[in-house]
Amino acid sequence: MIDDLPQTLRSDALDNRERILDAARALFATEGMDVPMREIARRAGVGPATLYRRFPTKQALATEAFTEQMHACNTIVEEGLADPDPWHGLCLVIEKLCELHARNRGFTTAFTSAFPHAVDLAAGREHALTSLAELARRAKDTGHLRPDFVLDDLILMLMANGGLHATSTNARVAASRRFAALAIRAFQA
Repeated sequence: MIDDLPQTLRSDALDNRERILDAARALFATEGMDVPMREIARRAGVGPATLYRRFPTKQALATEAFTEQMHACNTIVEEGLADPDPWHGLCLVIEKLCELHARNRGFTTAFTSAFPHAVDLAAGREHALTSLAELARRAKDTGHLRPDFVLDDLILMLMANGGLHATSTNARVAASRRFAALAIRAFQA
């Protein structure tokens, strides 16, 4: 009988949940995925028990926190696929993905399989990678993409991009743009 009751959160619980997600997004973006759960709780202004009641694992928290970024990632890839020039579409994807990942260091880790069993991220990541593989195949067919390019090259590029260190987000984005331009030249046939 109790299981049939709606599972809506009280307004204070909903506020706590949003504060936890906001704190997690901010800390994952600046510190990466190594930030302790207790620090996320402290930054959110809640106790560790409240954090763990809503998100029992860091994987669960990361999955929820990165839902928007995963959607943005897939939108970028779909935009690249829609470009009538596959090489231009691939270049656009590389530039935009590097910037997206530079703005949020934690997302790079999550995307490149820090939590491979996070169902929501895994499904989004799989869709993005399948679409990227199709875009790369089409760019190769035009002769603009190196024939020896493999999808792992793109993952390696994202991991390297995630390793950029700068004093501010703006400086990291600027370095990321430069890195994307160099990667595009390296991938060009």
